[in-house]
Amino acid sequence: MDFSGKDKAAYVQDTFNSIAKRYDVMNTLMSFGLDKGWRKKAVQTVEAKPGMTMVDICCGTAQLSLELAMTVGEQGHITGLDFSENMLKKAQENLAGSPYRSIIELRQGDAMNLPFADNSFDGATVGWGLRNLPDLEKGVQEMIRVVKPGGMVVSLDMAKPTMPGFKQGYWLYFNKLVPLMGKIWAGKAKAYQYLHDSAVEFPSQQELANIFARCGLTETRYQNLAGGVVAIVSGRKPR
Repeated sequence: MDFSGKDKAAYVQDTFNSIAKRYDVMNTLMSFGLDKGWRKKAVQTVEAKPGMTMVDICCGTAQLSLELAMTVGEQGHITGLDFSENMLKKAQENLAGSPYRSIIELRQGDAMNLPFADNSFDGATVGWGLRNLPDLEKGVQEMIRVVKPGGMVVSLDMAKPTMPGFKQGYWLYFNKLVPLMGKIWAGKAKAYQYLHDSAVEFPSQQELANIFARCGLTETRYQNLAGGVVAIVSGRKPR
């Protein structure tokens, strides 16, 4: 899909507004229930500890924000930011019955221009979000800006599996079955086709680690999950 920055931002906002209500169900179906374990691994990678203040960019329905909150505990604080008002409404519903709702603050905002001061957070996460930004590097730079020196910046997202046979089967599943599932369960085949297209265009895990390094992070690395279908890419802001 070819977008100008402004066009992509508007398209992404509309897309996620349209699928917000069924987003969590579809994530669980598409990942065969593995997504919760992936989020736990991302929380470990960002080095979240009790009492820390963390930011979750493109927080969506706040599933990763909740996972962070469980780790930082009642002395900590999580700020979740997302572009989509409908995703944030769903996030509020998800938080309503949670014992961690008092330490999670949800804000609508632009990941390309974060409404936070420099060096505000102990670490930053983004789950399935960088691929939706009009300028990926600008988004990474903004995350780096708001993290304290020594803090981690962590992305959890689709990746590029490399194993012959498995790779071809995965892309066939993602190209054909995921939009069909979106049509059946969410009534939004076009939106889930976008999720496929954005994953195809998204840099590989190695390329994204290189982008993290180019943006100024150190100790950049990637961890493959589920055979490289998903990867955690991370780096540390220099002290």
